Amino acid sequence: MLNIGVTGWGDHDSLYTNGTSSRDKLKEYAAHFPVVEVDASFYAVQPLRNMQKWTDETPERFQFVVKAYQGMTGHERGEIPFDSKGEMFQAFRESLQPMTESGKLSMVLFQFPPWFDCQRKNVDYLRYCREQMGDLPLALEFRHQSWYSKAYLDQTLTFMEKEGWIHSVCDEPQAGDGSVPIILKATHPEKTLVRMHGRNRNGWRKQGNKNWRDVRYLYRYNENELKQWADYAKALLKQSKEVSILFNNNSGGDAADNAKQFIELTGTEYHHLAPKQLDLF
Repeated sequence: MLNIGVTGWGDHDSLYTNGTSSRDKLKEYAAHFPVVEVDASFYAVQPLRNMQKWTDETPERFQFVVKAYQGMTGHERGEIPFDSKGEMFQAFRESLQPMTESGKLSMVLFQFPPWFDCQRKNVDYLRYCREQMGDLPLALEFRHQSWYSKAYLDQTLTFMEKEGWIHSVCDEPQAGDGSVPIILKATHPEKTLVRMHGRNRNGWRKQGNKNWRDVRYLYRYNENELKQWADYAKALLKQSKEVSILFNNNSGGDAADNAKQFIELTGTEYHHLAPKQLDLF
């Protein structure tokens, strides 16, 4: 099974009819794609009412990839409103209840920052995360190249397999330690995640620019690049039953269009989407 979607549902204007309110966008999004990444969970552990609302307003087979809260992955951009790591993990687990009970939780994505490199204390912390999250499906995305260096590549992949981590394969600019190569290796027999960050090498590296975050994902994949990824997806589907591909290249609004192109290129059809809204006026 190939699940294709984008990260978040609020900023993809090409998907929505005129006048669609922010609170109704997910319902309309679900008429286009069968999966979405929840980014709001990175910035704050979401209240149950939000998670329940999103669960209720999507089709029965819709899937969510929920991004782990920033305090759990060491980003910590601002005050963390928890007294301990254990309390933080517990609150996050509890927030997932509506999605887990409905079968709509595809996985939780642990995306670690570029300074989270391959060393023993960080390996130990990954084991802690796995222990705290119990038997929930977890995806792991590194942003420091050391995990995929010649010295550690085999050990990294073996560790992920042994600990039950779903590999988050990345397509992103090759720009030194703060980026990772494309590694077409599934580490979980059921699921693999692919995140398409674009290939804007200059935008990826200019972290000193105040507008850096606005241009980091400014990229539109061309047809040849998408065809290449169609082949890559076939290779990953031979290794795990389900591959979810999420386009994150939306600084210029390209993610949804590229995702639609990719659906067409791969000949993928979905018969369990939400009904499309009619734009009558």
